[in-house]
Amino acid sequence: MEDSPVYPSVTTVLSKKSAEGIKAWRKRVGEAKAQAITTKAARRGTKAHLLIEDYILGEDTHDDDRIMPEDRELANKLKVAANKSIDNIRVVEGQMMSDFLRVAGTVDCIAEYNGRLAVIDWKTSAREKKKEWVDGYFMQAAAYAVMFEENTGIPIDTLVVVIAHDESYEPQIFVEKRDDWIHEFIKYREQYTA
Repeated sequence: MEDSPVYPSVTTVLSKKSAEGIKAWRKRVGEAKAQAITTKAARRGTKAHLLIEDYILGEDTHDDDRIMPEDRELANKLKVAANKSIDNIRVVEGQMMSDFLRVAGTVDCIAEYNGRLAVIDWKTSAREKKKEWVDGYFMQAAAYAVMFEENTGIPIDTLVVVIAHDESYEPQIFVEKRDDWIHEFIKYREQYTA
């Protein structure tokens, strides 16, 4: 029996894209403050992500008093998008890989978004994001769309990034096409070396 190949994750491949900006930001705000902000953001994002995952799976934890109010608030913003536009869920937190792209990763959600099969990526942020700041999210979702098609034979052309942030009750929702972003991801994959 042949061993399966070991591929880098999609996020690892794309991490070089944001590395310089993060380095400059850490220098600008100072290492201690940057670490505190990063730690808080990661905790909040992880908790909100778990809450929306439970909600989608029908395991809503609305009565759990161990959940911090700000975490619940971010998750509630993600639920707005889920309730309004998402149906016929196929995958939640699904591990995937692609021999074509030579990557692996865990997709947040694959479901119908306004009637079209889509890769849906849940994100959280302290502030509203400009579209040009989140191209890495589109590349990530495009890679998952290709992985899903490679493994199921079912194409996905729609990418949805839902961002809950502190500046509005409504989440930001960006909808893009896979073929507008997959070539950019492939460029990063070709440049990636472990």
